[in-house]
Amino acid sequence: MEWINTMLELLPFSFLQYDFMKNAFLAVLLLAPLFALLGTMTVNNNMAFFSDALGHSALTGIGIGTLLGLKEPLFCMIAFGIFLSLAITKVKDGTTSSDTIISVFSSTAMAIGIVILSQEGGFAKFSSYLIGDVLTVTQKDLLLIFVVLLLSYFIWALLYNSLLLVSVNPSLAVSRNVNARFTENVFVVLVAITVMVSIRLMGILTINSLLILPAAAARNVVTNAKAYHWLTTAIGLISALSGLVLSYEMGTSAGASIVVVAALFFFITFFMAKINK
Repeated sequence: MEWINTMLELLPFSFLQYDFMKNAFLAVLLLAPLFALLGTMTVNNNMAFFSDALGHSALTGIGIGTLLGLKEPLFCMIAFGIFLSLAITKVKDGTTSSDTIISVFSSTAMAIGIVILSQEGGFAKFSSYLIGDVLTVTQKDLLLIFVVLLLSYFIWALLYNSLLLVSVNPSLAVSRNVNARFTENVFVVLVAITVMVSIRLMGILTINSLLILPAAAARNVVTNAKAYHWLTTAIGLISALSGLVLSYEMGTSAGASIVVVAALFFFITFFMAKINK
């Protein structure tokens, strides 16, 4: 890490003189391409509400970890997130609309989490998870995010064609001998892990926006899959770095500041698309 810190000090940002800002800077550099990778397929599959439900379910994972007496509830958050994602995927294949199923699971999981955490007025100490604080990121967190990023790109390299085909036409995917259920399950598990790993840094209230907005902004103006991914990554990186600088200068939440910048990109590309039409 020493050589990385030395390299960061060469950049023209005064806030990089602080170690906690260096860690935050590295965190957003890792999270932006990770969110871009998953965000493109999330938007393609109309799963924005699904990722939001996963964010809300983090409260239940935290609550279960608390009941088990764990100081770090991350494992329980990931385990419950994976369980919920697979359960939603299984149940939503029935006759009830997907939005209704996701809403039922999301509201139930969030309510259970709040019930557990609010016992004897104890919810206040967990409220930081709602907003998140990327400034508290540690080197252990950075390593975990890096591992998830590598895992995501590895899975992407193996399953991208199947994922794309399933998102465009599930019936066609099945006719081409693609295991649609397995492919979808792998994707939702990957989203669940990413959301849970990032919750403490970015916040339950903003995590879904960080996942969706860069991809939605890019989708307004791109015409092919390759450009879609790279523009999403670029918008995500610019939004993350700009938001981090704004949060430092203005003393605001980093996650919310990043969302504001990403939302600005969305409206710019939205009106660009309108003008081009």
